[in-house]
Amino acid sequence: MRNLLKYAGIGLLVVGLAACDGKDDKAAADDNGVSSSQSSQTVTLMDGKLSFSLPAGMSDQSGKMGTQANNMHVYADASGQKAIIVIAGDATNEGLDVLAKRLEAQQRNRDAQLQVVTNKSLDLKGQPAQQLDSVISAKGQSSWSSVLLSKVDGKLLTLQITLPAENQQQSQTEAENIINTVVLK
Repeated sequence: MRNLLKYAGIGLLVVGLAACDGKDDKAAADDNGVSSSQSSQTVTLMDGKLSFSLPAGMSDQSGKMGTQANNMHVYADASGQKAIIVIAGDATNEGLDVLAKRLEAQQRNRDAQLQVVTNKSLDLKGQPAQQLDSVISAKGQSSWSSVLLSKVDGKLLTLQITLPAENQQQSQTEAENIINTVVLK
C-alpha cells in the first residue's frame, strides 16, 4: 500500500508541475501541425494484460522522468500538460472503492480546492475498476485528472490521465475516450 501512495504522489507531482509550468497551451498545441497529423497508437503493457489507445501527439516519456522503475510508464505530449501514467503496483486485498476513497483523501490533503467530479465503479470490458475524476488547481491553473484503479493478477493497476482543464467538458470527454479504449485481461 505504501508503494501505491508513493506512486500516486509521483502522479500528483507530475500533474502539479504541468499545472505550474506557465506555458501557453496554444503555443504548444500549434507544434507546426505535427501533433494533429499523427494517428493514435495502441499501447500494450504488463505482458499484454493491459492495452489502451494513446492519443495523437503523445509519446512514451518513461525514461525522461528520472526513474528506472519498470512498473511505471509515462506518456505525454510535447508540452507535458497532457499525460497518462500507468503504475503496476503491489498485490492488495483491499477493495477498489476503499483505495479510491484513500486516494481522494490524499488529493484533498494536497489541494484544498480539489473538485471531485466522479468516484464510481465501472466495468472495463468484463474487469471491475474504480474511476476517480477530479479537477486539481495550482497557481491559478487547473488540470483534469481521471484515475482508474483495477487489479491485474491480484496486483493494483493505476492509470492516471491528466489534461488541462480550461475547458472541463472537453477534458472530460477526451479522458473518457481514452478510458473507453482500456482493455484488461
